[in-house]
Amino acid sequence: MRSHEVRAVLGHALWASSLLALLGATACGTLATSPSWVGGGLAVSAPVRAAEEDAALARERELIASQPKEIGAKHLLVMHDGSKSKPEGVRRTREEARARAQEALLKVRGGAGFEQVVAEYSDEPGAAERGGDLGVFERGVMVKSFSDVAFALKVGEVSEVVETPFGFHIIKRTE
Repeated sequence: MRSHEVRAVLGHALWASSLLALLGATACGTLATSPSWVGGGLAVSAPVRAAEEDAALARERELIASQPKEIGAKHLLVMHDGSKSKPEGVRRTREEARARAQEALLKVRGGAGFEQVVAEYSDEPGAAERGGDLGVFERGVMVKSFSDVAFALKVGEVSEVVETPFGFHIIKRTE
């Protein structure tokens, strides 16, 4: 290394150490710790998050305890290409299925008979013959997103469109 190069390197090192001294930093140890103004990181957020999750679970347990053990319901199911257990003939996108379910819901809300709308719109095999009737069932029998909505309905009430891995449902509680 030539002497002018050595002076340049030493100059940069001197400049860097002066800057660290001005900032009150010492060696590399300060990089491994957080400054006092940083807000606690995981030591603070992890217990808060755990407490929030515990509170949410407690609220859900209370809600479930306040609902009946079993209900009766009917449903209409509109499936799409990604639906679980879909029949071979279903060839619509998720967005098209959601739009079709919304259209069916408008008909039900407009006064059409639920069974009539099921016969026209539902992709579930045998749904038209049963009028969408699922009979009486306990909460754990259906997927959670379906059960959560169905058990929250009052007898005779019709849900909004509910998505599950099987597609888009409209649920009517019967008992």
